[in-house]
Parts: sequence; structure tokens; C-alpha cells
Amino acid sequence: MTQARANRNLILVAFFWGTSYTFIKMAIAAHMPPSMINTLRGLISAILAYVFFHKVINSMTFKEFKIGAVCALFNFVVVQLQSTGLESTTPSNCSFITSAYVILLPLIAWLIFKKVPPAKVYVAIILCVTGMLFLTGIMTTGFQLHFGDILMILTAIFYAFQMTYYGYATKQARPQVLAFQLGFIQAILGTTYAFTVDYHQLAQINWAAAIGPILYLGIVANFAAQVLQVSSQRYTDTVTAGLVLMSESLFASLVSILFHVEPLTRNLVIGGSLIVVATLIVQFHFRGLLSRYLFKKPNF
Repeated sequence: MTQARANRNLILVAFFWGTSYTFIKMAIAAHMPPSMINTLRGLISAILAYVFFHKVINSMTFKEFKIGAVCALFNFVVVQLQSTGLESTTPSNCSFITSAYVILLPLIAWLIFKKVPPAKVYVAIILCVTGMLFLTGIMTTGFQLHFGDILMILTAIFYAFQMTYYGYATKQARPQVLAFQLGFIQAILGTTYAFTVDYHQLAQINWAAAIGPILYLGIVANFAAQVLQVSSQRYTDTVTAGLVLMSESLFASLVSILFHVEPLTRNLVIGGSLIVVATLIVQFHFRGLLSRYLFKKPNF
């Protein structure tokens, strides 16, 4: 697989994830707690992965098991934080704030690989924080940060570490094995959480309203998206993958507005635009681009 093909696949992954925020919100509206949402979507994904890739999964090595378990643990923390946060914030806020993980990737490289971040990272952080201030309403109503927005900030931090580890894991384990473990361990941890912390909410679930969104989340947002991601990310670098996947925030807002889950507001446009600009600043090497085009020899 070429890097261009891998990046195109990741755009499709971003679309699947972007649409998932609205469907999570629908399941929550049907009184399904986030832990049960994650249990069922993980279970559906694991079953499909085993049906399609059981020969590969049955030959899983212990090394692949360990790598997949770490990936799955990161994944569960991220999806649990996201879905819990969606109880008290909008799909657009959730997706745009989560997309700030792209800015954190160079900082993690600094911590782990001792690479000092360039000056543009600090500019991007300022823009990103300003964008989040607009999205969360602090710029217009004062400091009233919603609990869901705080969870989204934590999601961005965990997802940045997850993306960094995925860059390693996808080169060390077969994608079919990783896809199965992501769903299977999500189902196990989700079940544990649902029948302990959220047990009192289970009787209130409107299954008729929740089943449609859950099927979409399990089949599309988990199974299809995770198989594509772990199959494609090994053919591109982590930072480029982060940039491509960041486009999920755009898809999330468009779908949320289309389904009338939230209105199109000035704060959404300004805040979302600032975060997108911040992530683009981090990813592009402007000095290299200037050198390439300013000092390019003319063709006569």
C-alpha cells in the first residue's frame, strides 16, 4: 500500500468517526449509558473481526497480544471519555477539542524522544486554546467550562499518546489481530463499567431508539474504521496520520448540524476554524515550502 492510498483510507476513517459523534448522542438520548454504548459497539466489532479474520486471530502471538492489549486499553479510555463527555457537550465541541491531539503529538515526541518542538508549536497552542475558549462559550459568557468539555481535553491528551503508540503497534502486529483486540477488550472493560458504575441506569434504556445508532457505531465506527486505521497507519507517519484524522471534526460538525443535533453558531465557526488553523500550522513545514517555491529555478 502506498502512503497516498493509506492517507485516503484515513480520510474515510475520519468520516466514519466524525459521523459517530451524532450517533453516540442519539444513543445517549435513548438513555443508554456510555459504558453500555462502548460495550455493545466493541462486541459487534469483535464478532465481525473474528468472523472475517478468525484464521489470523487464532494464530495470534504473545507479542501481538501484549501490543494489542495496550492499544485496546488506550482505545477504551478514549472512547469512554468521549462518550461520557457527549452527555454534557455537543458533537462539534467534542470533535474540535479532541482534534487538539494533533498539537500534542510534537510535545509527546519532545518528552519521549527528546526532540525540542519548533516555535510554530507554541503559536499553534495559543490558537488552539483560543479556539477552545470560543467553543466552550467562555469568550462570551465567562468561565463556565462544561464538564463534557473538560473530558474532551483529557480525551485529546490520551488520544495523542494512543496515536503515538499506534505508530509503533501497527508495524509490530498484524492489523486483523489489533482490530479484534480493540473491540474485544473494549467490550470486556465496558461490561465491567456498565454493571458496576452504571448499573442503576440500565433499566432506563429505550432499546428501540438505541439499537439503530448502536449498530452503526459497532459496524462502521468501530469495525470498519479500526480495520482501515490499523491497516493503513503502518504505511504513513504518525504526524501525517494525525493531520488526516483531524478532519473528523469537520465531518462531525456537518453531520451534527444536518441532523439538527445542534445549530450552526458564530462561536462554532470561529472556534472550530482556529483549531483547524492551529493543527495545520503544526503539520506543515512552512520554511521548506517557502524555500521550494521562492528559490525554485524558473523554467525557460
